Amino acid sequence: MKHSKVRTYSKILLFTIVGPMLMIACGKDGNSGSLEAQRIQRMGSADSQLFDNDWLFSRFGLQADGTSVAEPENLQLPEASDSSWRKLDLPHDWAIEGPFRIELKGETGKLPYQGIGWYRKHFTVPAEDEGKQVYLDFDGAMANAKIWLNGKYMGTWPYGYNSFRMDLTPFLKFDAENVVAVRLDTEKWQSRWYPGAGIYRHVWMVKTNPVHVAHWGTYITTPEISDASATVKIEVILDNQGKSAVDATVQTQVFELDLNNKPGTKVASFDPTKVKIEAGRNVNTSMQTVVKNPKRWDILSPNRYLAQTIVSVDGKVVDTYHTPFGIRAIEFTSRNGFLLNDRRVEIQGTCNHHDLGALGAAINASALRRQLTILKEMGCNSLRTSHNPPAPELLELADQMGFLVWDEAFDCWKKGKRTWDYNKLYDEWHEKDLKAMVHRDRNHPSVFIWSIGNEVMDQRDVEMTKHLADIVRKEDPTRPVSNGYNDPDGGREVGAVVALDIMGVNYFFGRQPEWDADPRYANKPTLGSETSSCVSSRGEYFFGKEYQNWQITSYDVAKPGWGCSPDEQFRTNAKFPNLLGEYVWTGFDYLGEPTPYNSDETNLLNFRNDPAKKAELEKKLEEIRKNNPPSRSSYFGIVDLAGFPKDRFYLYQSHWRPDFPMAHILPHWNWPERVDSITPVHVYTSGDEAELFLNGKSLGRKVKISGKDFRLVWDKVVYQPGELKVIAYKNGKQWATDVVKTTGPAAKLNLAANSDEIASDGVDLSYITVKVQDKDGLTVPRSHPLIQFEIEGPGEIVATDNGDPTSFVPFQSHERDAFNGMALVIVKAKKGATGDFKVKAASNGLGSGEISIKTN
Repeated sequence: MKHSKVRTYSKILLFTIVGPMLMIACGKDGNSGSLEAQRIQRMGSADSQLFDNDWLFSRFGLQADGTSVAEPENLQLPEASDSSWRKLDLPHDWAIEGPFRIELKGETGKLPYQGIGWYRKHFTVPAEDEGKQVYLDFDGAMANAKIWLNGKYMGTWPYGYNSFRMDLTPFLKFDAENVVAVRLDTEKWQSRWYPGAGIYRHVWMVKTNPVHVAHWGTYITTPEISDASATVKIEVILDNQGKSAVDATVQTQVFELDLNNKPGTKVASFDPTKVKIEAGRNVNTSMQTVVKNPKRWDILSPNRYLAQTIVSVDGKVVDTYHTPFGIRAIEFTSRNGFLLNDRRVEIQGTCNHHDLGALGAAINASALRRQLTILKEMGCNSLRTSHNPPAPELLELADQMGFLVWDEAFDCWKKGKRTWDYNKLYDEWHEKDLKAMVHRDRNHPSVFIWSIGNEVMDQRDVEMTKHLADIVRKEDPTRPVSNGYNDPDGGREVGAVVALDIMGVNYFFGRQPEWDADPRYANKPTLGSETSSCVSSRGEYFFGKEYQNWQITSYDVAKPGWGCSPDEQFRTNAKFPNLLGEYVWTGFDYLGEPTPYNSDETNLLNFRNDPAKKAELEKKLEEIRKNNPPSRSSYFGIVDLAGFPKDRFYLYQSHWRPDFPMAHILPHWNWPERVDSITPVHVYTSGDEAELFLNGKSLGRKVKISGKDFRLVWDKVVYQPGELKVIAYKNGKQWATDVVKTTGPAAKLNLAANSDEIASDGVDLSYITVKVQDKDGLTVPRSHPLIQFEIEGPGEIVATDNGDPTSFVPFQSHERDAFNGMALVIVKAKKGATGDFKVKAASNGLGSGEISIKTN
């Protein structure tokens, strides 16, 4: 279907086959024509190898302690001295080690991310590879990357969130030492959240023959899908970096791909295609085949396939390229919502920044999998990559786990929100960055919407909006293009939204009925691209107030002026059933932007057209600047920075998973100072009514009104210690129960791991939750003992955390206060080690705890 039809009619009907392109181990030359049942690791060319190990690092310019060190000249030269530089493996975020500094901005986590970082690596390439093309693929480097090989400048990519390739071939020495040097500059990069700093994503060395599939050189779509068959079309771009023209043959086969990224049964083949490629040129060729009885990719059943493309010249295989993908149909309508494979799916999404809490911005697949597993348990089915292209691992996991992804490019266009943000790059780089994002990600089944921006200052610019949307459509006409508006009325009034396929609204739905009736937008689907912005601190409950001691009550009612409670957004969604759904701000707490304890002037942008609100907020911001609050991470998360669910988690779960029997009581029941005082009790349940009991006595039964009530409240409960119990009912039958009890004093520590067996690669992680318990094993909610951690055996402590947004203890510390009864320790195995190791936790006056972790 042509894109003009997407924009003309009342529904957007898009059929695509999409997926990540991943590497599978092949023969020595990386060009084996056979497909072995080995786990696929990485997109694209078969001969792709991690280039993460044995780098050297040194920091200049602004230092972590606030001092400055002059940057020496000529650090790119091979002979430059680096013997004293720090040895490390990538990914690396130089800022996450801190220290936190009170004088730094809360919006970027009070972490010293600004500086100039140099990375160097000495390496050799075997003589047998001479004549090949050799590339370095950077998944992301923050920021303003400049790269040299053997003192020769190769190029730059300033935008730290995008992936890019550098060609080593012209300056590479074979069977001799080479030195690659990378300079990063975050002194000239400002952010509204913690951006991280360094080569914080993976680097890959890719070796190909001169004739090969180009970088991100496959594009798979399906013009037709039915239960009986799917028409599969693949476009392949071939490069010829050789010195003479060649006649090449392209052959692609399709295999099933399992959840462990192992290929299985062959299900289809494309007819071989012959193409002539002139020296130094590239050609685009397309092929088509049919997959019979296709297994569709869906959030409920994320089935995938693998396309293996083999390029031959004169009968010899010269390149092998792998493209995992999924078959699925997506349709966006203004009246019936979003359809996935002809089934209406309400988007139950969360926005998330890119950091991984205590790990900072350094990507780790096991950490990311843990986050997505937690969100999945809550009922989340979609992710918004706020507000930048994500790490490739996020999309690969979304494909495997069944998440839909709103893939976003920018937080600003030509008009910046900071002096040194994307506004400095826009003129030269916006088209390159958009194309890079789309080319890398357009084969993922999880990606179903492209976003060209978030709350940009130019959101009323009609021509700019159209220009950016058209760039995306040219590269991929199979998905809709959207934008996140915090001035949705302004964008609609001037007509900028006409250029988009989906209207993304951040918070302000007041005039939605009017826009649904406007002929320009009556047939344009609308999606809550940011919603709620509720704020809370895990385990903190205040009575008669919402804010105290730089924390926020967990009754889930506090929100900034532009936000609303989750319940209110649920009511909005019910009021406008034509909405596609919502993306809550945010799934997880993140480093930086600790609203409301934040002097971030961009908060004012949400009230740019409301002078009274703007003046009110300006006054509050001035007070915050004077107080210099200690908050260093957000309060927006449904889950805290350590990955511990807040109460809100269960509110969303109760609504997003209506068929899952659950009930959750808040607050905890340890209030010795509140005996005989009113202590409101809230219950979140997927049931439709519930009865509350205090020490066996009924406090009454309450019923939800559909579309209006999303929590049940007993607001006159008089506190007495003991047991609080709720029994929830659904359709008149008992559905779920929950109990909270007054605990005894803290007596011991209990450890539980999300994984008690990990790989011995020095990368795979186990997250161990520590609970402070009484003698009966109940978590003591208001306990904050100092806990010391140690390892016995071949393991290492990576980081600790507790979810407290005001903690200035470095994440690398081996001791940590519990925060409201809980703490976290993240561990890994020593690289190459075998056997078990023990993680031990101790605290004065408490029984110690330990847990064994196996390595393989």
